[in-house]
Amino acid sequence: MSATDEVAGPAGWEPTGGWAVRTKSLTRTFGPVRAVDRLTIEVAAGELFGLVGPDGAGKTTTLRMLAGVLPPSSGRARVCGTDVAQDPEAAKGQIAYMPQLFGLYHDLTVRENLDFYADLFDVPRAERPGRLRRLYDFSGLRSFSDRRAGALSGGMKQKLGLSCALIHRPSLLLLDEPTFGVDPVSRRDLWLIIHEMVDEGVTVVVSTAYMDEAERFDRLALLQAGRCLAVAAPDALRLGLVGRLLAVRVREGPRSARDLLDTVPQVVRASVFGDRLHLVVEDAVAQASAVRAVLESAGFSDVSVEAIGEPSLEDVFMDRVGPTGRGIDGRD
Repeated sequence: MSATDEVAGPAGWEPTGGWAVRTKSLTRTFGPVRAVDRLTIEVAAGELFGLVGPDGAGKTTTLRMLAGVLPPSSGRARVCGTDVAQDPEAAKGQIAYMPQLFGLYHDLTVRENLDFYADLFDVPRAERPGRLRRLYDFSGLRSFSDRRAGALSGGMKQKLGLSCALIHRPSLLLLDEPTFGVDPVSRRDLWLIIHEMVDEGVTVVVSTAYMDEAERFDRLALLQAGRCLAVAAPDALRLGLVGRLLAVRVREGPRSARDLLDTVPQVVRASVFGDRLHLVVEDAVAQASAVRAVLESAGFSDVSVEAIGEPSLEDVFMDRVGPTGRGIDGRD
């Protein structure tokens, strides 16, 4: 089954009540570069959905098209029941889009920024005090309401940007790498806010290059060079990894060991993970001793070879995109 088939959903193009986002062969080119290549995904209402991939994978371009700020070159996208390629303004009242560089006004205070976005989205005056209390409660920004936005830390700026995006209570929240460059504590706080929004029924689409964050999503699309490799829940993607995994450490470092192990027939794939290698093999128990013997006979010292019980999503991603990866839809 192809990645497109996995998310084909109900027959026909017209939206149903269960989908907040539907794209069909969505494509965007910049000259000769195809930034997004025939992307077909569906995001259920109330779902936390991830666009996961490295820089240049097409994540930002996809979100910009969904937000109606960038027209597609071809294909279609429905957001909250509106075809944003045909009528990009129609869905904007239901969407909040937070790009990596959100448009905060650094000379304005936290409160003034929130008031500005409330004006921008025509939030009724009578509703503003309640909404501000709610935003202050989960962002922790109440004590900084009189501080200029330019004087906030990076994590606090992101929380203010998210609060500004939420001031009009959108149905769909589009977040472009919201935790990039954010300290660990603020990163945790941002995810708490996102999960709270999902619990309240908001549909959230988040792009990230962090594979550990990919574990948080209900479902995710793995993207590489503008193309969708797979769409599934994290557990389903892990189960789809072909072969078994070994973790290998040597004193001399993983890269030199990888060059050697790439020549071993029993090793399907070798990838560097920090200070160790992850090997994809057909049988971890049977081939662990063979891998150890190859390394030791080549002069490597302090060789450690252990079976990995459960692959990470980074393992899955490398299985798809590595030099010998299976590529789109699991095909070589």
